[in-house]
Amino acid sequence: MAASGERAEISVRKRRVGSTRTETDSAVSGGEDGKHSSSDAEKEKPLLSLQPGTYWLTRIVLLRSVAFIYFVAFSVAYNQNKQLIGEHGLMPCKSYLRSVKRYVGGKIGMAAMAYTPSVLWFFDWSDMDANLDGIALLGMALSGFVLVMGMANMVIMLTLWVLYHSLVNQLIDDLLIVCAGWESQLLETGFLAIFLCPVWTLSQVPHRCPPSLICIWTFRWLIVRIMLGAGLIKIRGDKCWRDLTCMDYHYETQPVPNPMSYYIHRSPWWFHRFETLSNHFVELIVPFFTFLGRRMCMVNGAIQILFQVVLIVSGNLSFLNWLTIVPSLACFDDASLGFLFRSGAGAKKAVLEIQSEDVAGRTPAPTKGMHIPNFANAGYCCLLMNLKSIPVVTNLLSSRQVMNTSFDPLRIVNTYGAFGSITKERTEVIFQGTLSPDPKDPEALWEEYQFMCKPGDVYRRPCLLSPYHYRLDWLMWFAAFQTYEQSEWVIHIAGRLLSNDSTVLSLLDHNPFQGRDSPRWVRGEHFRYKFSQPGSASAAQGKWWLRKRIGAYFPPVNLEGLRGYFQSRNWPHPHSQQNRK
Repeated sequence: MAASGERAEISVRKRRVGSTRTETDSAVSGGEDGKHSSSDAEKEKPLLSLQPGTYWLTRIVLLRSVAFIYFVAFSVAYNQNKQLIGEHGLMPCKSYLRSVKRYVGGKIGMAAMAYTPSVLWFFDWSDMDANLDGIALLGMALSGFVLVMGMANMVIMLTLWVLYHSLVNQLIDDLLIVCAGWESQLLETGFLAIFLCPVWTLSQVPHRCPPSLICIWTFRWLIVRIMLGAGLIKIRGDKCWRDLTCMDYHYETQPVPNPMSYYIHRSPWWFHRFETLSNHFVELIVPFFTFLGRRMCMVNGAIQILFQVVLIVSGNLSFLNWLTIVPSLACFDDASLGFLFRSGAGAKKAVLEIQSEDVAGRTPAPTKGMHIPNFANAGYCCLLMNLKSIPVVTNLLSSRQVMNTSFDPLRIVNTYGAFGSITKERTEVIFQGTLSPDPKDPEALWEEYQFMCKPGDVYRRPCLLSPYHYRLDWLMWFAAFQTYEQSEWVIHIAGRLLSNDSTVLSLLDHNPFQGRDSPRWVRGEHFRYKFSQPGSASAAQGKWWLRKRIGAYFPPVNLEGLRGYFQSRNWPHPHSQQNRK
């Protein structure tokens, strides 16, 4: 009995041990499987926040920004190009194209295209106004689409670049843009944007075409060149940049001041010194942050954007400052720009899914179509770094640095810079007309024409215009530094005013002879302008400006007296042109 009891107890113990081992093995096995399943679950689990190092959202922001500038630029072209280079414009582009055609041998071929790249060569020249309007409207439509939708492909961005290139060539080559820095800068920025996109696909986040890091760096290289060019031209230029006094004059003498310019101009002397030092720091030191890692690159982008916003607030510098913000945006990746996008939907959700797939190792294999933008980017990068940038970098390092210059007709890579010298006083050319038959009569009543935005009437508040701009107002700012012999188009304007020409008058804000007889005489008067002192008696009277006459800019002229002048330059006589209309 005892022996059988012992055998039974041993048997029970064995069963218990076996059972325990089985449970233990199961537990161990289950634990290992749990670890694997947990690891797989973590891989499958979608990311909750954007990771740094990708540029899907950056591409959307860059494309929309470039499209916005294009839209403004084409709007300016639509509203003003007919008056400037149209059929009856101040400098008809048809005449310029004909002169280029004669120069290259009388044929429209590669030589003509190389000299002046433009799609206008292939259009019917019988109605050049319609051609100019068509280019501008198509540009507005395409850029508006990219701006609203946040998507584009190479075809759309290339078309925008070709269209705007065609217009800029006419304006610059016809000498109607004296300061073409922002025009060339838009063309270079727009050209870089072509390589941001897939070839055909239209999607905000095209899964099979990630943004190229090469292209992102070309944008960063652009902002470095822009700022260094602007900073170096100042240090090498006007002495006031070195003795820190330039900002004492800038706000009053810049091309088209705005209301804030009036008040900032009266800031304390120490504030203007701080502004000048800050300008040197932002333009000469901060650009090098780009090469010091992700965080410092973002610091550079933030400082550059803030700097441009300050410039936008303090003056009407066309779309130049808005455009300079664009390459600064390339300093930020998806993780830093995610706050601009709605969470849980749209582009941000798509980027989170792509990043989750990358973490899980499920990135789709590249297709042949994906390689096309990559090859294009690599090729352009080699072109940019090895060939096109050589004269630009050489110019930056040269003691004879020039600003706003292109080294090829396509304006792919350019030099930049602004306000290398600062004018210390503001002068303006004021057009005046009279109905008096004798311009020398002391009793003659001379009435003033007013431009859209440039100073004229001392009681008129400075306008707030940026990013839009009026080309003729800018040209008048440059004309005030020169004589009318150096700016012959000023006399061309005078002739048009003598005939009450509607084309040129549409570029002006006020025609004193509206609904009346045309003036018999027109003259140009030269004035020195200064801001009134806030709180002074002049300011209390409503005067924003004080002015003092310097002398005559050009003497009184009439239509008959201008006949020979116009004929010698092959300009249609205003009187006969009015009769044709």
